[in-house]
Amino acid sequence: MRRDREGQRPRAAAGMPVKVSGTAGLDQLSDRGRMILLYTCCMSVFIISMDSNAVNVALPAMGVSLGASVTQLQWVISAYSLALAGFLMLSGSVADRIGRRRVFQAGLIFFALGSLLSSFAPNAEILIAARVLQGLGGSMLNPVALSIITNAFTNPAQRAKALGIWSGVIGVAMALGPPIGGLLVDLVSWRAVFWINVPIALLAVVLAALFIPESNAGTHRRLDPPGQILMIVFLVSINTALIQGGSLGWSHPLVVGCFIGALGALGVFLWWETRTDTPLLAPSLFRSRIFSVAVICALVAFASTSGFLFVINLFLQQARGLSPMSAGLLLLPLALMVAICAPASGRLVAARGPAPVLIFAGAVMALGGLLLSFIDLDSPLWYLCLAFGVYGIGFGSVNTPITNAAVSGLPKAQAGTAAAVTSTARQIGNGLGAAIFGSLVVARLGAGGPSGFEAAAQPVWWSMAGMGVVIAIAGWSVRSGMREAQAA
Repeated sequence: MRRDREGQRPRAAAGMPVKVSGTAGLDQLSDRGRMILLYTCCMSVFIISMDSNAVNVALPAMGVSLGASVTQLQWVISAYSLALAGFLMLSGSVADRIGRRRVFQAGLIFFALGSLLSSFAPNAEILIAARVLQGLGGSMLNPVALSIITNAFTNPAQRAKALGIWSGVIGVAMALGPPIGGLLVDLVSWRAVFWINVPIALLAVVLAALFIPESNAGTHRRLDPPGQILMIVFLVSINTALIQGGSLGWSHPLVVGCFIGALGALGVFLWWETRTDTPLLAPSLFRSRIFSVAVICALVAFASTSGFLFVINLFLQQARGLSPMSAGLLLLPLALMVAICAPASGRLVAARGPAPVLIFAGAVMALGGLLLSFIDLDSPLWYLCLAFGVYGIGFGSVNTPITNAAVSGLPKAQAGTAAAVTSTARQIGNGLGAAIFGSLVVARLGAGGPSGFEAAAQPVWWSMAGMGVVIAIAGWSVRSGMREAQAA
């Protein structure tokens, strides 16, 4: 559309939408329009966050129904995570280039289609392929939705509160995934775990068309196919090594070869990214201490949480003999604390900045890991609820300062890239936590039986406590980094 000589955008004909460059359309939204936009974006992150946890609960039923092996069930999870993590940064860059709303809507459609195909899969192979499509759609949602939100809420205090709501939806969806998944499996079928995604995704497509203006970053850059391929090779190799290592042994040639391949791909990736003019992951991003620490915290926090959810489900269902629904309901204290603390965290970040909240969140997550180190087969339910709730306070508080620090640590025009990198770190953390902790516990349980669960899980609980300490220390680093930035 042409502009007049003063550079102003002419009025559109009645009833005709106007495509705007940059973020002008987002800046012109009313307060009501911004809130509708926020909740529309939150619908996408809700189904993504809930899906991965609900599917974990449904895996045993999937295995019986489809005759799938344990390795195939692992790939049901990993195929989704790999597709999601592997294309997140590409999706964020493409959205900044061709239009955020357009990519957001495409992601919703792919996610709904992948969910529908997964629900009707006749065998494990088709289910795994459908999960790849679902993950591809998911990669277009989190970073793009977050970029839309950060450009719509330009006031720092309002942005922090909006990110608090966003983070609260993520935490609640992750925590509610197990009970909702267990309920659907017990009352309907494992296929219903995927059905719930479809109407939510389609409703979000319609709301996006009605209430989210099109926007882009204004500055376009070429894509980085070699970097994208190298990243996917790295992720596939490292996840294959971790999945197969628990069953084949860590010295097996396939496992060793995958580790070597992952290291080689990572080395070439880093070499390439420092030499290409249009890197997928620009090394210059990490010159910002605040952004770098945010990425590390995202990786560590979500590795801790995914490992916790995997191991605690083994404890509740296999060691203590609870049904999927009962095990999920026992995790409700975690969901409740996340629901309460995530919005409160947003208000605290708005008032005091991300550093103090990161320190608090890390310390409480460490305390949660310490409490979990004392559980055994005879632990009373009140103690389990206490440990879950304490950890929920920490995890519910950690996501908002991570997101706020990541976006604040880079120029506004790079919001899509910042969101994509931190979202990728979260997904890599999800995969690493479940793979490493899961392989460790499963291998030890296979040798010692359910009665040896306490000993098998001890490294997990202590690792969670250590990860909380790392996050708290990172908060101090953010604090000093922000002081240096203000002084400059």
